[in-house]
Amino acid sequence: MRLVGPTVLFAAWAIHDVEEALAFPATCDDLADRTNIDSVRIDKHQSWAAVAIMAVIVTAACWRGQKTGGRSSMYRAALAGLEAHVYTHLAASASLRRYTAGVATALPIMLPGALIARKELDRRGHPLHMGDVVRGVCLLIPSAIVSQLMARKIRRRARGSRKSRS
Repeated sequence: MRLVGPTVLFAAWAIHDVEEALAFPATCDDLADRTNIDSVRIDKHQSWAAVAIMAVIVTAACWRGQKTGGRSSMYRAALAGLEAHVYTHLAASASLRRYTAGVATALPIMLPGALIARKELDRRGHPLHMGDVVRGVCLLIPSAIVSQLMARKIRRRARGSRKSRS
């Protein structure tokens, strides 16, 4: 029996990450201005590259979820991590007292998508556990950092090859 959860989770993540990709450069600029740490600045190309890299990870997790009937530890980790990620957006905006990238779609899009997927697992007798949340944090935080670092490196190489052609 096919699951709807992995598809709904991926769609919610994709919509959410489009918003993040569009807004992340401005959020990073604000953070750089507040902290005087210029290295946190990113441009729109880096933002989209990082989302594309994360898309590979989220796609793989959702695909595994579909193939295993929701029993894949990668899918369960991604689901639990993306659900928890909603609250990081709320905390970031609350602490800065302003809009931050991703907060506009966290509650109306990402949370319902994650809850639909979670409830489907509950109905099938495979509820998420705290271990899934821990694995989700261990999967998504390093993945987000690595995707940003890879995107930065890709962006630098692209700039370098344009300069060498000039």
